[in-house]
Amino acid sequence: MLEQLRGIVQKVNAAKDLQSALNIIVHRVREALSTQVCSVYLLDTDINSHVLMASEGLKEEAIGHVSLELGEGLVGLVAKHAEPINLQDASNHPSYYYVEETGEEVFHAFLGVPIIHHRAVLGVLVVQHEDRRRFDEGEEAFLITLSAQLAGVIAHAEATGAIEGLSPSGHKVSDTVFPGISGSSGVAIGQAVVVFPPADLNQIPDRHTKNIEKEIEFFNACLNAVQDDMRELHNQLAGQVAEEERQLFDVYVRMLDDDALGNEVVERIKTGSWAQGALAYVAKEHVRTFEMMSDEYLRERAADIRDLCSRVLFYLQEEDPVTTEYLDDTILVSEELTPAMLAEVPTEKLKGLISAKGSGNSHVAILARTMGVPTVMGAVDLPFNQLDGKQIILDGYRGEVISNPSVQLLTRYENTIKEQDQLVAGLENLKDLPCETADNHRVHLWVNTGLMSDVMHSLDQGAEGIGLFRTEVPFLLSERFPSEQEQTKIYREQLEAFAPKLVTMRTLDVGGDKDLPYFPIEEENPFLGWRGIRVTLDHPEIFMAQVRAMLRASIGLENLQIMLPMISNVNEVNSATQLIKRAHRELLQENLDVKYPPIGVMIELPAAVYQTRALAKLVDFISVGSNDLTQYLLAVDRNNPRVANLYSAFHPAILNALYQVVLQAQGQKKPVSICGEMAGDPGAAVLLLAMGFDTLSMNASALLKVKSVIRSVSLDTAQDLLDQVMQMEDAQTIRSAVDLTLYNAGVDRLLRSSRTN
Repeated sequence: MLEQLRGIVQKVNAAKDLQSALNIIVHRVREALSTQVCSVYLLDTDINSHVLMASEGLKEEAIGHVSLELGEGLVGLVAKHAEPINLQDASNHPSYYYVEETGEEVFHAFLGVPIIHHRAVLGVLVVQHEDRRRFDEGEEAFLITLSAQLAGVIAHAEATGAIEGLSPSGHKVSDTVFPGISGSSGVAIGQAVVVFPPADLNQIPDRHTKNIEKEIEFFNACLNAVQDDMRELHNQLAGQVAEEERQLFDVYVRMLDDDALGNEVVERIKTGSWAQGALAYVAKEHVRTFEMMSDEYLRERAADIRDLCSRVLFYLQEEDPVTTEYLDDTILVSEELTPAMLAEVPTEKLKGLISAKGSGNSHVAILARTMGVPTVMGAVDLPFNQLDGKQIILDGYRGEVISNPSVQLLTRYENTIKEQDQLVAGLENLKDLPCETADNHRVHLWVNTGLMSDVMHSLDQGAEGIGLFRTEVPFLLSERFPSEQEQTKIYREQLEAFAPKLVTMRTLDVGGDKDLPYFPIEEENPFLGWRGIRVTLDHPEIFMAQVRAMLRASIGLENLQIMLPMISNVNEVNSATQLIKRAHRELLQENLDVKYPPIGVMIELPAAVYQTRALAKLVDFISVGSNDLTQYLLAVDRNNPRVANLYSAFHPAILNALYQVVLQAQGQKKPVSICGEMAGDPGAAVLLLAMGFDTLSMNASALLKVKSVIRSVSLDTAQDLLDQVMQMEDAQTIRSAVDLTLYNAGVDRLLRSSRTN
C-alpha cells in the first residue's frame, strides 16, 4: 500500500493542471483499491456547490455537470462534518441523494473522505462498489492518507486556475482571495512585479517578449553555448572515464538540438513568451514526464533535464541580466522576499509586498513595518510566478491577496486607502506632544531602525530615541563583512541624526532567519543554534571590529548605548563586556576621546527571563525582545505560516514573563524597555505601560497610533485592565478585553490599523 501511495502522489505532483491531477487520482485509486467507482467532488465557492470534477465508473457525461449544494447528499455530509463516511448500503442512509445523471444507483458500498487543506474542506474523494459491504479499515486508512497528501497539490492546482479568473468547474470568477498572514497593516492596489533568484527554473515568472525574433536568436546563442560546454566536458574526460560514460555528454548535446528541447522552447517563444519563461515551461513539462515513468533509470533522467535547462538559464541570465521595471504602483512579489530585494525598489514606487514564504514576524515583515509598507506573508497557495504584470489588491489587515478584482471591490478598497491616509493625517498634530497618559504618567516612545531612511521617517514622527538599531541590516545588504571604517560611517550617520537622543545599537545578530550570503550558517535547527551573541563571541574579530566602529562613531556625541542579543547566561555578558572594555582601552591608547557607553542585554530567551535579576546586576539597562521571546516561550517558529495562528503576544505565558522581567529589573533599579513588535500594537502598549515599562520601542509607522492611545487612557485604567487580563487564561479573551478598553477610550478606530496576534 505504501508503494502505491507514493506512486499516486508522485504522478499527481507531476500533473500539469488540475484536471489532469484529478484524472490521475480517480484512475489510480480505482485501480489500487480494485473498486468499481472512484470520483472527486470539489467545492466551487462561486456557485456554493460540490461539483463532480472527475470520475471513473460513473457516467462520463455527468463529469463537470453534476453538482450538489452545500450539505446535500452523502458528499455534502462528509464535507460538512469533515469526517469519513463508510456505508455498506448508501441508499439506506437518510442523507442519501440520488442523482440520475451519474448512474450510481447500482453501487451500494460507499466510502467518502474529505480533502482538507489548512482546515478548509476542498472537496470529497469517493469510492463505490456494487457489493453491499463496508470498505475495510485498510482501504479507509489508504484513502484518508492519500487525501491528506494530495490536498496541497489540489489546492495549488485550483489556485493556478483562480489566478486566471476560473473556478474549479470553469466558471469565470472575480475577487479571488488567496489567504496569507498579515506582515504589515494597510491596503495597497497595484501591479504585481515578480522578482526571483538566479538560475531557479521553478521561480521564473510568466512574461511576454516585445521582440520574438530577437528573443529566439538570443535563446539559440545561449543554447549553443551550453552545447559547446558539453562538448568541452566530453573532451576533458578523455582517458579519465569509460567511453560509454563520456558519450553521455554527446547525448546531452543532442537533447538540446533544434529538433528536441531547443525546438520546443523556440515554438513557445513564438507564442510571445520570453526565453526564460519558455525554457522554464518546457523544462518542467519534460521533468514531469520523466518523473512519472515507472522505470527507475528513466525517472532519474529528470535530474539530467533539470540540470541541462538550468545551465541554459544561467547563460540567459548572465548574458542579458534582467532589469526589473518598477512601476509607480509596484507590489513586489516573490517566493521568499529578502532585504536586498526590498532595497532595489525606489521607495516612492513601492506600494506593497507579498512573500509566499515567511510569516508576520519574519525579518522581512519587520522591515516592511519599519517602512510602513502593507505586506502579506506566508501566502503558500499563491501561484506567484503567474502574477507578474497583473493588477491585484493587497489587504495587509486581513493578510489577503485578491486577484481579478471587480470594479465594486476596487472602489471599496480605494475608499479604505483614503480612510488610512485621513487617519495618518489626523495623528500628525500629536508629533510634538509628550507621550503621557490622561493622568500624566510619562512613557518614552523610541523607534526600531535598520536603514538611514528609517531614521528620517522616525524623526518626522517625533521619536525620542532609538531603542533598537539593527546593525545586521548593513551586513545583510553587503557582499562581504563591512570594514571597521565602513561601519563607523554607517553608525555615525545614525548617531548624528538622533543626537542628543540616545541610540541603542544591537551587536550583530545573525543566524536563525538572518543569514549573511558570505557567511552562511547551515543548521538543522537554526533558531536553537549558532546565532546572536553566540556567533560574535566565537568570532571576537567580528565583534571587536563592530564595537570599535560604534565607539569611534560616538566620539563627541556620547549618545550611544550597546545592547547584546540572545543572552542566555551571565558568562556571555561577562565575556562580551570584557571585549567591549578592551576595545575601549585600545581606542584610548590611540588618543581618541571615547566615552564608555551604557551596556544592556536583550531578554528574548526563557532562560534570560528567569535570570533577569542576575543579568541586571551586570548591565546598565534591560530590554525585552518580544518577538523572539514569544517564539521561544510558545515553541512557534515565527517564519512558519502553518503555525502562525499560534503565535500570539497576548498569550498569558507571554504576559506573565514580561511582568516578571519588569519586576526583577525594577528590583535592581535598572530601566527596562521593550523593542519587539508588541510595543507597536496600540492595545498591547496599554498593558506594557501598566506593567511598568519605561520605554516602548517600535516601528516609526506605529508611533503616533500608540501615542494617541496612551494619551487617551489613564494609568489607573491601564492597571485595571492589566489586573483583569492577568487572571484570564487564553489570548483571544485577553485581546477582546483590550479591544473593549480601547473602544471605551474612544480610540477604537485604531483597532484596525495595528494588530498583534
